[in-house]
Amino acid sequence: MAEHLAHSLHADDSKTEFIECAKVAEIPDDGIIAVNVSGQSIALAKSDGKIFAVDNRCPHMGYPLNRGSVHDGILICHWHHAMFDLASGCTFHPFADDVEPYPIEVRDGRVYVAVSANGANAVERWKERLGEGLEQSINLILAKSVIALRSLGTAPDAIVEVGALYGARGRRAGWGPAMTILTCMANVAGKLSDADKVLALYQGLLHVSDETSASAPRIALSELETDTHSLPQLKTWFRYFIEVRNADGAERTILTAIANGATETQVCDMMVAAATDHFYRDGGHTLDFINKAFELLERIGWEKADEVIPTLVGMLASSSRAEEQNRWRSPIDFVPVLRETFDELEALVAEGKDQTWTGSDALVEMLLADDPLETIDTLKSAIQDGATLTELTQTLTYAAALRIAQFHTKNEFGDWIAVLHTYTYCNALHQCAKRAPSVEIIRGIFHGAIAIYFDRWFNMPAARLPQHRRDTETLPTDADALLEEFVMLLDTQAQADKAGMYIYRYLSLGHPREPLLEKLGHILLREDAEFHSFQMLEAAFQQADELDEARAQLTLVAASRYLAAHAPTARARRQTANLALRLHRGEDLSADNPDEAVD
Repeated sequence: MAEHLAHSLHADDSKTEFIECAKVAEIPDDGIIAVNVSGQSIALAKSDGKIFAVDNRCPHMGYPLNRGSVHDGILICHWHHAMFDLASGCTFHPFADDVEPYPIEVRDGRVYVAVSANGANAVERWKERLGEGLEQSINLILAKSVIALRSLGTAPDAIVEVGALYGARGRRAGWGPAMTILTCMANVAGKLSDADKVLALYQGLLHVSDETSASAPRIALSELETDTHSLPQLKTWFRYFIEVRNADGAERTILTAIANGATETQVCDMMVAAATDHFYRDGGHTLDFINKAFELLERIGWEKADEVIPTLVGMLASSSRAEEQNRWRSPIDFVPVLRETFDELEALVAEGKDQTWTGSDALVEMLLADDPLETIDTLKSAIQDGATLTELTQTLTYAAALRIAQFHTKNEFGDWIAVLHTYTYCNALHQCAKRAPSVEIIRGIFHGAIAIYFDRWFNMPAARLPQHRRDTETLPTDADALLEEFVMLLDTQAQADKAGMYIYRYLSLGHPREPLLEKLGHILLREDAEFHSFQMLEAAFQQADELDEARAQLTLVAASRYLAAHAPTARARRQTANLALRLHRGEDLSADNPDEAVD
């Protein structure tokens, strides 16, 4: 990368301004001196009689390179012993990054350096470096690349695309939690501060790098060499191959549909139909991953579908089927009841045509009750009464959010993930319903309703909602004070209930939502968060944008309780990002700070 840059710098010397900076005699043989050129510290090194100029800051951690040494054309940084080729600036140790080289001229015993020539293709160079950081799993390089690209005005989605395509190609098992995290962070970035945008992209990318590092690359198949098959035929084949767990056949079929011009809506319909042919696959993850892949493509372009969509197929084909699990069969056997219901769906939808449904509140109450058979009947009646697909999916998702808002801390800690799975499944169902509505997707609503029923134990007893807690009224009323105390609160473990109170207090007083969302993002990104926390935040943000104010408030209460339950952590990822940011600002991390307190 640096060699390419050095070549480009010399390629057009007519436009380069060379500035005198030292006498040749001032540079010792096999030695280095530092000079200031236009306010920038440059290291001038002499090796075998030749003079070279590079940035004086080690690209790894900013150590002054003039305090290093030169040996046989190699510059050695003494802090972490990184070694650099003086001619090109390229490092022999990828963890260190390449150092910036500068062209020089020697005239009459004096050295002239051109620091204004900084390369016209900086964005492409940093994208290349980002790719190297992904491949080599070097977190500091990932952070540096994101910071540099953002400072050059690169849009977040363009940075996401680099990580997404690397992840799609780099993992034999296909789509996994890391690609979901990356997409979640792309979705929420617009609601974050500039600093946290960088953290969001960095964390998404490092998860992709970590997840692919121990994996063989994915083996890509190709479409069938024909365009004669109709989309309904391909959909039938795809569902069959998923049914018999033939991932290769399913992949070639879906690729054929894409190659033959199937739209995003049509391909999503194919996949969701296959996913809902069986009950609540992989505890909800399957549908969530499908939805996230389509959300990713909405950001990086549908033309990348032939690379992204196939990553879902193996996961879909091998996913577990809830009807094979005991709790779906005993003491109530939900399978025959639901299959009989599914046979009625088209007729129920037809009956509800042109009617207006107003029973969302009553449905939420029933979804949270303890009578699943009555819940099924209530859902059927809602369809019959004209409830639209998205009205049902949004109501379902809100009920799942209330399970989290009322999750009692007497439960085992690991059970937070159980209610989270249901919530993210319901949100994914809602997003897919907006993208590709169909009668087949309605089956997923009933699957989600039963999952919410199974989660009832986590609300026995139910934690009191913030509006029902006396202490909520004792919290401050000032917006800034509430947000500041909320952030400080999550420096302590086990603050789920109090966190919910702060969020409810803030919103119920009518303070603007945007600063609160920014703080919730900050809370997540300062932690070494686990997969499900990223899912929780992103789903809550999506839902809050669509819900009425009262429901949005409790949805964000649910998110804050979940985040608080999983904080604080070691915060190592943020430390790496902070180092990268300080290096980008030009700070000398090796310098002693005379104002630093001494114990």
